[in-house]
Amino acid sequence: MGEIHSKKKFKNFKIDTFNITLLGILTAIVILLQTLGANIRFGPFSVTLVLLPIVIGAALIHPLAGGWLGLVFGVIVLLTDASAFLAINIIGTVVTVLLKGTLAGIAAGYVYRLIAKHNRIIATFAAAVITPIVNTGVFIAGTYIFFLPTIKSWALEAGFANATTFIFIVLVGWNFVLEFAVNLVLSPTITFLIQYGRKRKRT
Repeated sequence: MGEIHSKKKFKNFKIDTFNITLLGILTAIVILLQTLGANIRFGPFSVTLVLLPIVIGAALIHPLAGGWLGLVFGVIVLLTDASAFLAINIIGTVVTVLLKGTLAGIAAGYVYRLIAKHNRIIATFAAAVITPIVNTGVFIAGTYIFFLPTIKSWALEAGFANATTFIFIVLVGWNFVLEFAVNLVLSPTITFLIQYGRKRKRT
């Protein structure tokens, strides 16, 4: 009975000391990296540095843990780097920012679980790649749904022919390329950390 009470499960999500401790550490890392990353800018927006701990949490703990870390990432973005959009549409900004991080974390976890059955190294690369894609994709969708009239005016002022070109070159552009490249290059490191974490869980 004691074992049952100490380890509750929710779809293979073990709520035990190891997972709680690891999730707390990764949450702190996400907060620290995003706070520091707000000062590193390529274009009008800061570079996202927190996708790596999100991938690790999603793969090593559970997709829902990835979703939690993505949600924390979104909250920090709202507090430090979303003033331009908050001034236009508060609800749209909150929905877009929180949703993109949360879905990116959940997607990383489920992609990893699906592929890890066959090859964990490929699964890690796939999870690392899907995270910035989902994060950026939801952001782009949010700009069309909530901010398109403003984006059109920004595009005209900047000399762009249309809003789509402005979104992909200015609002996304190098930010996505850098996030994608960093995740891809550091995938072997993520693989090592996940494997190390799995060994610690078994001891």
